[in-house]
Amino acid sequence: MSAGEPTPLDRRLRETIRAEGPMRLDRFWNIALFDRDHGYYTSRDPFGETGDFTTAPEISQMFGELLGAWLVAAWRGMGRPSPFLLCEIGPGRGSLMADILRSVGQLDRDMLRAARVRLVETSDRLATRQIERLSRFDLPIGRHRRLGELEPLPLLLVGNELLDAIAIRQIRFSAGAWRECEVTLNDEGALQLGDGAPLPAVPAALARLGTPTEGAVFEFSPERDRVVADLSRHLVAHGGAAVLIDYGHASTGFGDTLQALRRHRFASVLERAGEADITSHVDFERVLEVARGTGVRHAAATTQGAFLLALGLLERAGALGAPLDEAGRAAVTQAVHRLAGNGPSDMGELFKVAALSTLALELPPFLSEGEFR
Repeated sequence: MSAGEPTPLDRRLRETIRAEGPMRLDRFWNIALFDRDHGYYTSRDPFGETGDFTTAPEISQMFGELLGAWLVAAWRGMGRPSPFLLCEIGPGRGSLMADILRSVGQLDRDMLRAARVRLVETSDRLATRQIERLSRFDLPIGRHRRLGELEPLPLLLVGNELLDAIAIRQIRFSAGAWRECEVTLNDEGALQLGDGAPLPAVPAALARLGTPTEGAVFEFSPERDRVVADLSRHLVAHGGAAVLIDYGHASTGFGDTLQALRRHRFASVLERAGEADITSHVDFERVLEVARGTGVRHAAATTQGAFLLALGLLERAGALGAPLDEAGRAAVTQAVHRLAGNGPSDMGELFKVAALSTLALELPPFLSEGEFR
């Protein structure tokens, strides 16, 4: 398919807009990413060097190993429930869960015996790869499409780069009113973003942000709120803890963070629908607010760098690099910088970690120096 030729989803989206009028951004997002036949996540493998983006588990095994250690400590702090659900939501290729299971098996075999491994994944294609990847652990592994399908058992859950893939709405302050950002067509029939009519009601968070300037953008995600609320309700009802890791900001505010990635480079959100990943920065203040509002007693967040360093990233890197040659140790050092550094291509400051728990746990980010609430 040539660069100028529309994708199947381009054609369908244009036809829908011609017939029905402008489309809200979150509807466009969900079609582009999750359409059963041509959606980005349902029709391709987007992960790793050969895909469109690289996640922390692909950078180094240390990421999953340290998360595994966190989960072991959380399980013990919960009183060692058996059975319990060990779950990842949005498991990608299964790399993170594989590292977690290997780490848990080394640290506490009793925990591994008590675990029922669950994968929450909407894509049939990715779910097949995940289960194949994890089959070597010879554990009871189940796949669900939604959090609400999980059994009523204590839950330990990890979600890495999940929340950024959940559709957002954007509203723009224009001519004295907040207006919905919509996907429409330009004079040539191509997709473009435009402002709709003034909104009769806006998110309550805007009241505490002060007077907006002309052109200010506010992003919010009712779908993301529902996921966090569903997770929180399970934790409140059955006990447990969750770790949610993503790139985003610590405080609610104005800003346009809508972006797309193709082949590790930024791309147009509206061009070649179904062939690029669409994301936005996660509002972690809102994540904690929803969790607490649903009844979770302990909710805190920090940066990924502070989180991993508090869990012993440097010590684990030293042990991993000790038997290696100079090139091997340099690769480990580079991975540490990618995971915890604050450079322009590093994850340490840009990525945040939110933890939710029904019990007080002496674990980061609840006790970390960089915690924000």
